[in-house]
This record gives sequence, structure tokens and C-alpha cells, in this order.
Amino acid sequence: MDEKVLEDTMLDFYNGEYDVLVCTTIIEAGLDIPNVNTIIISDADKMGLSQLYQLRGRVGRSNRLAYAYFTYQKDKVLNEVAEKRLQAIKEFTEFGSGFKIAMRDLEIRGTGNLLGKEQHGHMEAIGYDLFIKLLEETLQELKGETLVKQVDTSIELQINAFIPETYISDENQKIEMYKKIASISSQQDLFDIEEEIEDRFGDIPTVVRNLLAVAYIKQLAQRCGISSISQRNNKISIKFKSDKYIMPQAAIQIAGDYKGRILFTASEQPYFTLKPAEEKTEELLKEISEIIEKISSLHIAGNAI
Repeated sequence: MDEKVLEDTMLDFYNGEYDVLVCTTIIEAGLDIPNVNTIIISDADKMGLSQLYQLRGRVGRSNRLAYAYFTYQKDKVLNEVAEKRLQAIKEFTEFGSGFKIAMRDLEIRGTGNLLGKEQHGHMEAIGYDLFIKLLEETLQELKGETLVKQVDTSIELQINAFIPETYISDENQKIEMYKKIASISSQQDLFDIEEEIEDRFGDIPTVVRNLLAVAYIKQLAQRCGISSISQRNNKISIKFKSDKYIMPQAAIQIAGDYKGRILFTASEQPYFTLKPAEEKTEELLKEISEIIEKISSLHIAGNAI
């Protein structure tokens, strides 16, 4: 729209000449229309958390009861990040929740690269942890040692894995736990953190146990050169970054152990396709973990990496 037409349209809406405004996210900031009491946002799963918060702020700007509806396509499977964003915007509805929204956005995206231009990152790279990591890498370089770069594994499974507000309400404690969970590097770490969480906060909810299991799977997968673990309908795909990370003999052995439920596809980025024995989340995560543990042990035995 021409800017003059745009301005006239907004002024007409402000003056109550019509009751419904259909628009883009251009209205997310700088508008104060007290009479507006309902906003319906389409494809909310495609938007950032701060953007959703700003859009919600366009209603409820007077003493009128206001409503905000965040919608996405029917039967669409949300990815992990989108689900966390929508859960956060649903969870924080009270006045002055902007800081909590910002903290949750920090949990989801990470703080970014302190020494580069990226504005997003991983939880394990926040603050002190990132400094130590960079320091260790620099020392290795100065000593002439070869730096082994881990593969960054993405995990997209149709499960709920997060720390709910009802379990840990304090945002600082929650971030602390997310950091510890993200730093899991062995099965012993998993047991230790699990014990600490239960000791401090009580019986562990299923969604938190799922988060612990996913963190353990991710660190195993990184060591094995697995670039992604994704779920489509009732099948799991385990994809390697390149063919150097999986030996043919190892692939044949793993496929044989699962009696036709695993199919191996050889390519530049080879992958396993698994048909899980159980659809229950706990059993699914357990089976994925067992498969990647086998891949890891075969890597070590065969000196594949």
C-alpha cells in the first residue's frame, strides 16, 4: 500500500469507521488503539517470541477485556523451537511479563556469539561456559594440537521436552538447569544431573525426563558425526554429516540387530531409517539412545572417527 493510503486506513480504523483490520505484522509496534479488544494471528508458529509478544500488546490497552488468538495450520507438526515460543506466550500473560518473555527467548535461542556477528546460539554457550570453551580451543591451537570439531546435531522429534513453570518457577534457576542439562557429556553426567534435579525440585515430570534423554542423545550423536535426528509420521531418520562417519560393516551390523526395522541408505550423507517398536515417548527415546550408543561403540572399535 502507498504510505498515504496506509496512513488514512489506520486513521479510519482508529476513528472507528470500521471494526476489523486485516494487516501484516507492520502493526506490532508504535500503535495505541484503546478500542481494539481482539487480535487473531495467523501462522503464529513462524514468528519470533518477541514479535508475538509485541503483537499481543496491541490489545488490552484500556479497561476492556482483551483476547489474543495465536493460530497455526490444522494438523501441522510444530518444530521444537516454535512449540516453545507458543508455550511461552501462552504461559506469560500477566502485566509486566516482558522480562520473563526475554529470559525465555534467551533459553530458546541462546545468547549468540560474543566474538562474532551471530545473534543466536546454544544454551551451553552462555557466559562463563563459552569463555572456557574458547580458551580451551585457543590453548589447543597454541600447542599445535588438532582441534576436533563436533558436528552440530539438530533433533526434531514429536515429543514434549522442557522445564514447565509448575516444576521450576524461578527463571534464574530454570536457566541454570537448562545450562546443566545442555552440558551433559556422558551417561554419568546424565545420572548426576537427574539426581540433582530430583533432590532440589522433587519428582521429575515426564517432560523434564524427556529433555534429559534428548540432551544425552544429542551429545552421543555429535560424537558420532550425526547431523540430524528427525521424526516424520511413524519413522525416525538418523542422518550423518558425511559418509566418513559410518563404516559399511557397522551399518550392516546395526541393521541386522533390529530385524528389518532399520533401513540404511548409503550416500554422501548416509542415514538410517528406523520404524520404532513402540510409539510411547519414553520407549522411543530409549530405543534411539540404544541405537546411537551402538553406533558410538562401533565407531570406537573400528576407529571410524
